[in-house]
Amino acid sequence: MTNNFEVDILASGSKGNSTLIKAGNTAVLIDAGISTKRIVEGLHNCGVEPEDLSGILITHEHRDHVAGLDVWGKRYPMVPIFANERTWCQLPCRRNFTSEQVRVFPRGCVLGNIRIESFKISHDAVDPVGYKLYYKDDKCTYLTDCGYVTKECKEAAEGSQTLILEANHDEDMLRHGPYPIMIQERILGEYGHLSNTTAGNLLVSLKHKPDEVMLAHLSEQNNTVEVAYNTVHNILEQQKETIKLALYVARQNMLVTNK
Repeated sequence: MTNNFEVDILASGSKGNSTLIKAGNTAVLIDAGISTKRIVEGLHNCGVEPEDLSGILITHEHRDHVAGLDVWGKRYPMVPIFANERTWCQLPCRRNFTSEQVRVFPRGCVLGNIRIESFKISHDAVDPVGYKLYYKDDKCTYLTDCGYVTKECKEAAEGSQTLILEANHDEDMLRHGPYPIMIQERILGEYGHLSNTTAGNLLVSLKHKPDEVMLAHLSEQNNTVEVAYNTVHNILEQQKETIKLALYVARQNMLVTNK
């Protein structure tokens, strides 16, 4: 199995998200929801200097995706930051960036060797997106913070060699956990988060399955690494034809890589 994308999830979960994606001699970061110090440490563990990044792609304005952006922008002004216009307008820290740093993301662009396209997702943010990345014949898709799988989301996942896919919660754990009913309904609703079961069912529905899947954005209260992995794995195993894919689970405080 050959894959031209290297994915290193520096952090993933409700306390902060940041993912490094490399292809050829190009490296991009998706989200900066942890401290700049932790991002830099994570990059160094992957053999990347901050200045090596071709850009940071922001999915939406929630703090667990942008918390480190302000300090990062001051320390590393040479790295452009990409977000759509409505998301930029929700970020007070944008006023601290130079005009060269701020890049309003169209539906597609090219950074180094990687062609990037955004796609809309359903979440309780102003204009949230996922990202499709292309290099040579390979495709990598980033899909988290999504209330339900839209047609556009499924099309984005279809044919990806690497898929970073939200598996936020186990529905029983959520229903019987400590969260108030209002928060439970928000998570379970169409502007909330994908469950382990929904993630597994999405994979089953794809005509062209990914070579590898990295389950991401796990809830610390309503999920565990073991529950997420086993739920998705069991759904895949229930198919008549065995699906051979590498299945990883991202952590909040641990680097997880596909290499």
